[in-house]
Amino acid sequence: MTPDRRAPAVLLAAVLGVSLSGPLVRLSHAHPLAIAAWRLAFSLLVIAVALLLTGEWREWRRVTRRELGIALGAGSMLALHFWSWNSSVALTSVAASVVLVNTQPVVVALLSAVWLHEAPTRRQWIGITIAMLGALIVAAPDLLGATVESGSRPRAWLGDLLALGGALTAALYFVAGRRLRSSLSLWPYVGLVYGTCLFVLLMLVAVTHAPLAPQPPRELAIFAGLAIGPMLLGHTGLNWALKHSPAYVVNLTLLGEPVGATLIAATLPGIRELPGAATLVGGAVVLAGILLTARR
Repeated sequence: MTPDRRAPAVLLAAVLGVSLSGPLVRLSHAHPLAIAAWRLAFSLLVIAVALLLTGEWREWRRVTRRELGIALGAGSMLALHFWSWNSSVALTSVAASVVLVNTQPVVVALLSAVWLHEAPTRRQWIGITIAMLGALIVAAPDLLGATVESGSRPRAWLGDLLALGGALTAALYFVAGRRLRSSLSLWPYVGLVYGTCLFVLLMLVAVTHAPLAPQPPRELAIFAGLAIGPMLLGHTGLNWALKHSPAYVVNLTLLGEPVGATLIAATLPGIRELPGAATLVGGAVVLAGILLTARR
């Protein structure tokens, strides 16, 4: 892994980018699969231009079958992450959804032990347990039967479960990126992964008959915002950092997202969603546990 002095600035910008995701998804009235597909489509337009201008698309010629398989798997996991997480935001609060989906560093620790042969220490397992306890606190009001904002919404516990599913698929996506970024430059890597992600999303759209187009200008503006902020600035910045910073630092940086997303959701006129006591307390416990897990 090559250290780079730009890494802290890139990670900070990435956190600002991904923090916009929850509030923007909540503002959209489109189907969760349509949101994700349009977000990827707009992002790939920019990535295609970057690949042509840099000539880095030539790196695809030396990609091995194993590397291609990992990249395709990473893109598929990213597609499932977008579907499950976008769906969760429509069912539970932005704060609860973002906190639960950001338990992914805990899942990364478990996957690292199995796939990367980097077993967590005893202290890190304690941190994992604390983080899981915090996730339970966040979900407790929903599991006890509370709903979000009005009785017309589906039970919010389903949104919490979908957010946890988004954590698992995102963890697989990041662990795969950790392995591949050592051999692939940024644009060829995200081109493969994001392209696979869009293909899987379009397949899901076809199977579920989700309404993809046409979309009103308001929705297209939200999709473009998701592409520029959470996707290109956020996810692509994190993928850049995977080559220049330890993976635990990249995952740890994501813990700033619940704070940023909660503040944005509380201030946007279209949302005005203040986090409840359980979200604040449970979120603090989650962050404390993940911090303990990520420490060397």
